[in-house]
Amino acid sequence: MSFLYSIFGFLLRSLYQWVGNYGLALILLTLFARILMLPMSVKQQKSTAKMQRLQTKVRKIQQQFAGDQKKIQEETQALYAREGTNPMSMGCLPLVLQLPIIYGLIGVIYRPLQYVLNIPAAHIESLTKALADVVEVTTKNSRTVELLIIEHIQELSGSVPADIFEKISSFDFKFLGISLGQVPSIKHPDVLWLVPVLSFLSQMASSVVMYLRQKEQNPEMSKNPSMGCMTFGMPLFSLYFTFQFPVGIGIYWITSSVIAFVQMLALNYIYSPKKTTAKLLIEETVQRRSREANLKRVAQHKNAKD
Repeated sequence: MSFLYSIFGFLLRSLYQWVGNYGLALILLTLFARILMLPMSVKQQKSTAKMQRLQTKVRKIQQQFAGDQKKIQEETQALYAREGTNPMSMGCLPLVLQLPIIYGLIGVIYRPLQYVLNIPAAHIESLTKALADVVEVTTKNSRTVELLIIEHIQELSGSVPADIFEKISSFDFKFLGISLGQVPSIKHPDVLWLVPVLSFLSQMASSVVMYLRQKEQNPEMSKNPSMGCMTFGMPLFSLYFTFQFPVGIGIYWITSSVIAFVQMLALNYIYSPKKTTAKLLIEETVQRRSREANLKRVAQHKNAKD
């Protein structure tokens, strides 16, 4: 993962040098990532509208072959093939594309000295050895050694050259007064609990809106138990997830969810299912008439030859 960490380290370092705050740099990086995924979100919105247009035909198939589930599936898949669409396309792709970002951020947040500040490995090793005299380093907190160094840097001033010490001590690794390296504890409620709670609420808002839209567009699909599982499963997953990793990861998760929610509302307004469906019908009518006209010209040309 070192290559991935280096990329995100460079991006966060550049943003940090620009804004002077690591938490804000993290939020800007999340916004940038979401902007890159915007074309895919637009395509997904259009695909949803196309699927809605096909629901009438799907219901006719279900009524025609009622009781024969295999036949219904075959005819439905054939319909999707003829229409050039796939109900499963891009369903989980946005989440999958976020995984490299999450993995990259985890590495960078755990190792900011190496990947963000570019502190040489020899100096990090010296600080790690000196840290053992200040706090107990165990297997449990071994992966947070660089975060502990930042937290106790004032007590480690004699372990590295003055310029390295100054570089680390001036590093603002906090956001709204909270160190981004701390991990919320389920057993000990404190201000860090705000991160998992906000992560859960932001995910829940998106999930509920998506469920209501699905219920309006496809009532039969909304009755599927898997829909309810997804509606509440993802927010609960984010709640658990943000209790396992540093606050910085939780801030990324919250920011990503909020941006996704706003983006979903905006796209639903700009590319509303009704407007998009009407546009698709017009485009398909134009294409069909164009094909018919071409076929007529071919037929006339053939008759003229004969």
